[in-house]
Amino acid sequence: MEPRSFEDEVRRVLERLVPGMVMTYGEVALEAGRPGAARAVGNFLARCDELPWWRVVTATGRLVPGNEREHASRLRAEGVRVANGRVVMNLRLR
Repeated sequence: MEPRSFEDEVRRVLERLVPGMVMTYGEVALEAGRPGAARAVGNFLARCDELPWWRVVTATGRLVPGNEREHASRLRAEGVRVANGRVVMNLRLR
């Protein structure tokens, strides 16, 4: 069996995201087996429109620069709170 490429693994992670679920680029990279490859995830998503790119944000919740309106619109349509160009993160208290 041939090992999966990084892009195949990113695709697998993103295909599991359901509407309303948001991950950071770093979380996607970690789940894809390449911790620290957040920028590579972003580069891949910039070239790949068929995946739910709008469900991925920066570690601070920031939306895609230059595409904030569409990003926010898609997230809000799925019930995600967005304010000031960022996803309003739900932090769990431990």
